[in-house]
Amino acid sequence: MDQALETFKLGPYVVPRLWNGLWQLSSNAWGSAPSSKIRRHMAQYVSQGYIAFADHYGSAELLFGQLRQSLASPNQVVCGTKWCVFRRTLPTREVVEAAIQERLERTQSHAVDLLQFHWQDYSDKGYIEALRHMQDLQTEGKIITIGLCNFDTIRTDEICTSLGTGSIVSNQVQFSLIDTRPLHGMADVCEKHGVKLLTYGTLCGGFLADQWLDKPEPELYSDNLTPSQRKYLDMIVKAWGSWSLFQSLLAVLRNIGDRHGGVSIANVATRWVLDQPAVGAVIIGTRMGITDHTEDNHKVMRLKLDDDDRADIEAVLDRSNGRRLITTIGDCGAEYR
Repeated sequence: MDQALETFKLGPYVVPRLWNGLWQLSSNAWGSAPSSKIRRHMAQYVSQGYIAFADHYGSAELLFGQLRQSLASPNQVVCGTKWCVFRRTLPTREVVEAAIQERLERTQSHAVDLLQFHWQDYSDKGYIEALRHMQDLQTEGKIITIGLCNFDTIRTDEICTSLGTGSIVSNQVQFSLIDTRPLHGMADVCEKHGVKLLTYGTLCGGFLADQWLDKPEPELYSDNLTPSQRKYLDMIVKAWGSWSLFQSLLAVLRNIGDRHGGVSIANVATRWVLDQPAVGAVIIGTRMGITDHTEDNHKVMRLKLDDDDRADIEAVLDRSNGRRLITTIGDCGAEYR
């Protein structure tokens, strides 16, 4: 890995533009491995420069905390955990502080590096009050940076305006060649307020990969698909376009990869998202202890798409319903509400 990882500034941190996503730890449906093997795998990622980890599902926070305590320099790693409010909640200081304290205990940290906040019900404006309490806890040293998770354009602008530019450093949203909704308003709000997007779903659960080129459309409920793949397959064939059009996209990405020394389809798809100005990092789902794609992912760092590459991609996207997803599905995060 002779090419250094690209980095960007997130609050006081300088972090890589590829993050390790730990949502697979929420279920054995993605496969399972012993905790000791997962921790060794996480440490291996850190040794290769992949120092940023995202998400709180299952045992993710606990494993991150164990990893952090095992390192000679615990502060060399960054954890972007979450506090998600799905039910109607009165966000008093005590409620918010208790949620943050739980994050601290599970990650074995003195302060939350990045707290990504999700609030389910927009009709309940309690999210502003909750964020103000988070700002107080930030002042007290219990939170380093505050981000959002799956907030839409209107609410992201409202929050950043209410709390002040610089208060919110990031918004974690779905963003890929298939789902380009962040380009329709969200990117402008990010530029306005200095917010960076941390994107997930960039590889559509692994569908934007060489292994699916020239393959027949899988059965939605096949035992061979992960929960993520079922979600993204549904979006590809029902909302974005068709499996045939998706195969055309994969073929174009394969041709582009061949023009750039044989890099993978996943590399090209990741590079396209990273090239969007609002994007800080792509969070790549990692099945710790099961699979390892660090060597391939690292090739993204030396890939530079040119105008011809982008034009070839746009020619396929123009034939899809991608630009209409913001009206058929809704803005970022609408599918969860």
